[in-house]
Amino acid sequence: MPGYFLVKSEPETYAFDDLRRDGRTVWDGVRNFAARGHLKEMKLGDQVLFYHSGDSKAVVGVAEVARESFPDASDETGRFLAVELKYVRPLKAPVTLAALKAEPSLADLKMVRQGRLSVSPVKPGEWKAILRMAGE
Repeated sequence: MPGYFLVKSEPETYAFDDLRRDGRTVWDGVRNFAARGHLKEMKLGDQVLFYHSGDSKAVVGVAEVARESFPDASDETGRFLAVELKYVRPLKAPVTLAALKAEPSLADLKMVRQGRLSVSPVKPGEWKAILRMAGE
């Protein structure tokens, strides 16, 4: 059974459309120890929600882990990790942060509870709820 995660990116820095164009990307530059732990947990084939932070504040698409954690080449200290993600598909409709916060079944969603966390796990029930909210 695949695992489920959520990654956040400022669309001005790297948007879901960039992943669609590129097909794959190295998810690097994460400098939070909790997020590093979540990157380490990601396994090949795990499903990943792509969240636009900044002004958009919405889950907009689905990616998949294409390569498990490896040393982040952008980290000179050697303490942080990266993964490779591949494009899967956009959501039928974006799911806004306001909608996530308003949904009772998502009260424990790590991304909502720890807003600064750029990589976080998503429970299977939370995953299903978010896809349902997207009209899927």
